Amino acid sequence: MNMLRTIVLASCALLTCFTAAPGAHHAFSAEFDQNKPVLLEGALTRADWMNPHAWLYIDVKGSDGSVVNWAIEMGPPNALLRRGWKKSSMQIGAIIKVEGFAAKNGKEFANATNITMPDGTKIFAGTDEPK
Repeated sequence: MNMLRTIVLASCALLTCFTAAPGAHHAFSAEFDQNKPVLLEGALTRADWMNPHAWLYIDVKGSDGSVVNWAIEMGPPNALLRRGWKKSSMQIGAIIKVEGFAAKNGKEFANATNITMPDGTKIFAGTDEPK
């Protein structure tokens, strides 16, 4: 009886692990609008290098002079590494340009396609190609 209980509990735990992670991922079209391209330029305030997506945060100055911190979703860290990115590539305070697509909900949230570094280097940083 104890062995059966252990097997059932272990099976449930494994099932939870394998079903929870994929549900957390989303398609590009679930959050972003391919009809809302954005070109943002600002100072990097934070860089998170984690799965399933790396994130950048940049302070963007609006036309009225106000500064808004944008959250920028990029591809997974392993894909970024293969494209030449490293976490150390992102220096806090660096002025970068982000090409991407705005969130459908109108918040300061975007999905990056390309990022141009201060030295002019341009790297594809996207998660998906918009369809």
